Amino acid sequence: MKISIITVCYNSEKTIATTIESVLTQTYRDIEYIIIDGGSTDGTLDIIKNNFQLTTFNFQLVKEPDKGMYDAMNKGIRMATGDFVAILNADDFYNYPGSIETMVNYLRKTGADMCYSDVRFVHPDDLTKTVRYYSSAKFKPSLFRFGFMPAHPSCFIRRKLFNTIGCYKTCYHIAADYELLIRFLYKHQISHRYLAFDIIKMRTGGKSTKSWKSNLLLNREIVRACRENGIYTNLFILSLKYFIKVFELIFTKNK
Repeated sequence: MKISIITVCYNSEKTIATTIESVLTQTYRDIEYIIIDGGSTDGTLDIIKNNFQLTTFNFQLVKEPDKGMYDAMNKGIRMATGDFVAILNADDFYNYPGSIETMVNYLRKTGADMCYSDVRFVHPDDLTKTVRYYSSAKFKPSLFRFGFMPAHPSCFIRRKLFNTIGCYKTCYHIAADYELLIRFLYKHQISHRYLAFDIIKMRTGGKSTKSWKSNLLLNREIVRACRENGIYTNLFILSLKYFIKVFELIFTKNK
C-alpha cells in the first residue's frame, strides 16, 4: 500500500524542517512525499533541498505560484500515485516514527475508504507541551452541523475518490477542508473508521484561529459548506462547539 503525503508551504523556514524530518524518519517506507511550494522567498527551499539531497526517498517538489493553500493541495493530489492521500501542513509533524505504519495497518484491517485519528495541539515554542488534545473519537457525520469534524490532518483518504467526488474547493478561504469532509462523509457516505491514536502534533496559531475575524470567516464558511451539502445550521448552532473546546482545554491541563 503506497501512501502519498502532501505538504504545501510558503515561507515556512521556521517549521518545515521538523515536518520533513517526521516523514523521513517513518518506519513505513512505501511513501510518496510531495511538497508544493508557492514561491517562498525565505530559506524554505534551501531547507527542503538540503533534507533530500542525500536521500533516495520517493520525493517530488513543485516550485511555482498558486492560487492559495487549497489550490496547492489540489496540485499535490493530482500528482499523487498512492493508494491513500494525507495532508501534512508545513507547521505540523507526525508524532511518532511509527505513525504512518500504525495507520496503514488499520487501513488494511478495516478496508475503509477513510481513516482518521487524534491530534495534539502543542505550544510553538515548546513542542513537548500539549495545549489541547483534539479527539475524533465521538465524531459522526450528523455532528457537522454543530461545527465538528474529524481532525483533518489525521485523515487518510483513498486517492481514487478525489477523481469521482472532487478535490478541495478553492472558492473557500479557510474551510475547504471542512466542506470536503462533509462532501465525502455526509453527502457521499464513504466508509470511514476511527483509530484511537495521536498521530500528529500541530502548532497552535493556525490560519483559522489567528483572530476573531478569522474565526468569524471560518464559521460563515462552515454554514455555507453545510448548506451546499444539504445540512442545516447557523452561527448560533456553531457557537455551541466552543463549550466543548473549553472542556478540552481544561481536560488537557488536568491530564
